[in-house]
Amino acid sequence: MLHDGRSVRVAVVGGSRIPFCRSHSVYRKCTNQDLMTAALQGLVNKLDLRGQTMGDVALGAVVKHSRDWNLARESVIDSGLTLKTPGMDLQRACGTSIEAAILIANKISLGQIDCGIAGGTDTVSDAPIVFRDEFRHILLDVHAARTAMSRIMPWFRLRPRHFAPQFPGVLEPRTGLSMGESMEITAKQWDVQREHQDQLALASHVKAAAAYDAGWYDDLVVPFMDAEEDNNIRRDTTFEKLQKLKPVFDKSADGTMTAGNSTPLTDGAAAILLANEDWARKKNLPILAYLTFAKVAAVNFINEEGLLMAPAYAVSNMLKQADLNLQDFDFYEIHEAFAAQVIATLKAWQSEKFCREKLGRNQAMGPIDLSRLNVKGGSVAIGHPFGATGARVVATMAKLLSEKGSGRGLISVCAAGGMGVTAIMEAA
Repeated sequence: MLHDGRSVRVAVVGGSRIPFCRSHSVYRKCTNQDLMTAALQGLVNKLDLRGQTMGDVALGAVVKHSRDWNLARESVIDSGLTLKTPGMDLQRACGTSIEAAILIANKISLGQIDCGIAGGTDTVSDAPIVFRDEFRHILLDVHAARTAMSRIMPWFRLRPRHFAPQFPGVLEPRTGLSMGESMEITAKQWDVQREHQDQLALASHVKAAAAYDAGWYDDLVVPFMDAEEDNNIRRDTTFEKLQKLKPVFDKSADGTMTAGNSTPLTDGAAAILLANEDWARKKNLPILAYLTFAKVAAVNFINEEGLLMAPAYAVSNMLKQADLNLQDFDFYEIHEAFAAQVIATLKAWQSEKFCREKLGRNQAMGPIDLSRLNVKGGSVAIGHPFGATGARVVATMAKLLSEKGSGRGLISVCAAGGMGVTAIMEAA
């Protein structure tokens, strides 16, 4: 819990991101640092933070080069903030930037800092490509050699197979399955129908396109390179078009998950400014909303639970702590890693058996009002740069609550490794 009546309330002051773009498209030659710096610069310019010092900056990326070992600090240096602003890297798979927000919020709540920035980035376009361990060991032996002969001898171990590059793995080390393959299993367990997945995917595109057309994202998204909006949004898609797509993870007649109802590989970055109320008011900055509760959970996805079902547990535990019901929210931002994940989670909360046996509740948590779900589009349409999605969602929720002027928002983000990160936000 971030706020218990004694600690400092944590305000969300603003957010900024660059357009999320399909990998190997607009940002194909950009690095994580390029993307993250652009998002930070957008935030600095938007909130007039140039030349100011933040208490801390926490951000991260999932797919990183070895050169990115100090990504946060390096991005901060070029952001327009003073060089006295520290930065730290962290990573919790797809929950990276919301975890960063929780870390910064806790520091503010405890009085350690007055303000801080959380964010994240990812680019699959610039994914590290390495050679086999055997080749690496040869190079290390050459590097360690002290004589001419000892430098020559390792090269005799070289074979053609050593030149085959190895791309970053997308499989869970414990199961050998990709996230999509794992979710396909969960979709079958929860009887998630293809029709419902495509309906949710269509709604995601329709809502995202409408939000952009209405100018709703104008103050949240800063143009970068040749992109002015997320380039995965399909204004011309229809339910019929989505229905024609072939399954990609289970290609049999039983497969239900397609490229249309799954998030695409995406490049992008996002950042949010958090602060205590006094600091924000002294700086004449807006207080859009408060980050009030957060909870992380993990499941035994190896032999007990679906890989992406941890948010179902995290939300339940968080609501118990906050003494709230699932229906006590005006907005729900549930990360659409796959449409099937959202639907399976909603079905789990409506299952009396699951809620009793797995969540330790007396009854089912019940349904939510779907008109309040991802109202400005979700990850299926907008895209999902792994490390950036959490910050995007927090900024979106803050603006929604600020516009409404009252109410609460629930955030749920599933993550690789059988983890989930959740949060509650309240209007200022």
